[in-house]
Amino acid sequence: MSATKHPDFTGSDLSRLQAFEVVDLLKRKEVSPKDLLDVSFARIEAVGPAINATPTVCRERAYEAAKAVHASHVVHCGWLAGLPIGIKDLTPVAGVRTTYGTMGFSDHIPAESDLLVERLEARGGLVVGKTNTPEFGAGANTFNDVFGPTRNPWDTSLNAGGSSGGAAASLVTGETWLSHGSDHGGSLRTPAAFCGIVGLRPSPGRVSGGSRDNAFMIEGAQGPMARSVRDCALFLDAMAGFDPRFPTSFPAPDVSFQDAVHRAHGKLRIAFTADLNGFAPVDGEVEDHLRGVLALMEGQGAVVEQHCPDMTGLDATYRTLRGLMWATMARGIEPKVRAHFKDVLEENFASGEALTVHEITGANLGRSALYANMVQMFDRFDVLACPTVGCLPHPQSEEWVQTIGGQSFPDYLGWLRFAYLATVTGLPAISVPVGLGPRGLPVGLQLIGKPRGEAALLAAARAVEIAVGGPLGPIDPVVTHGDR
Repeated sequence: MSATKHPDFTGSDLSRLQAFEVVDLLKRKEVSPKDLLDVSFARIEAVGPAINATPTVCRERAYEAAKAVHASHVVHCGWLAGLPIGIKDLTPVAGVRTTYGTMGFSDHIPAESDLLVERLEARGGLVVGKTNTPEFGAGANTFNDVFGPTRNPWDTSLNAGGSSGGAAASLVTGETWLSHGSDHGGSLRTPAAFCGIVGLRPSPGRVSGGSRDNAFMIEGAQGPMARSVRDCALFLDAMAGFDPRFPTSFPAPDVSFQDAVHRAHGKLRIAFTADLNGFAPVDGEVEDHLRGVLALMEGQGAVVEQHCPDMTGLDATYRTLRGLMWATMARGIEPKVRAHFKDVLEENFASGEALTVHEITGANLGRSALYANMVQMFDRFDVLACPTVGCLPHPQSEEWVQTIGGQSFPDYLGWLRFAYLATVTGLPAISVPVGLGPRGLPVGLQLIGKPRGEAALLAAARAVEIAVGGPLGPIDPVVTHGDR
């Protein structure tokens, strides 16, 4: 484990607190929602020029919502009780500029909010603004022609990850205590790893939200991002539940996810694979760091075994399912909007539209086999542990990572292979920060859990967090001007 000095933090003392601690203060009326909005907006102003995480703010709307929460005099105003939160700029918020990171929607102001935003606001969340994302969420490097790039707070010359890069950077600098993300190919897990925060991709249907036009597609997921595992559990409690407008959704559990985290212990059965049977390359510095973390877990009573289920067909299966999503999305996008798209995004649409029935049926068969392999593995293990991403953050100027572990990739998806498995199998997956690695950069460990097993997965992540002395806490941006 690295002994690198942790960056300073000069924000408010309230910003230092974890979300669950601030919610407790709200419920005891020791701090008001307005107080927290003041802190959040001040921090966005302070660090925004360096990281560009929350390019759109909605002050007036947020303060009006805070008045309503404060006037209610309700001790338990939902799970969030008046806590400021960020919403990714792929998700509509009524009356707030929502661009999807593309020039064709640069002035778009939706009249209605996404189902998830409705739920979060009903449960006491105060939306402070929209966090930055690549165009239509395509890519693990957050930049677009509307707002420009989001930068990694640990070193502003580096990639913050994507597509929920704005959310991750916002959290680690203390702009908000919780921020919403979404994930198909690691879009909340990769930025969580690169920025040193927690990102959970839930099971399909655990969280209601996303496009109602594509409501039966389960590969994309909305999920919570936070600075700690306990906060991530709090946010998932606020997100979870059945909504008849979202056909795959199901009810929240009787026992809260926060309660599950309180029962965390280190006596886990962990299957560990550094490279998914050679499918996903990893740099030596990442593998070495994660092996050190797993040794710490063994010291806490965990049993760690080198094991990975059969991954045959994972690449083709993932790419076909992803292409099907893009082809479906393309049918609802007007040509005048599509005319602005970057080349990579247009290539996504073209590849999806070229799929054959043989490829689509093969993907359905492939995902079933991969799921069966994972379920069989869970007869022996509690979680599958692997890297969240096979490298540490690369320069922001590098659109996508070209080489990891000596292996080069023909396209921008190749370096994200560790993300494919949870997406294809519909299993919950979490990236938990496991300290600072080489050059003082955060490293993320991915844990993949049992079907609909978010409670046990969060508890396992909390055990890891305890073992490594986390969470990392908020930092001031480390402003640099050169590539590492």
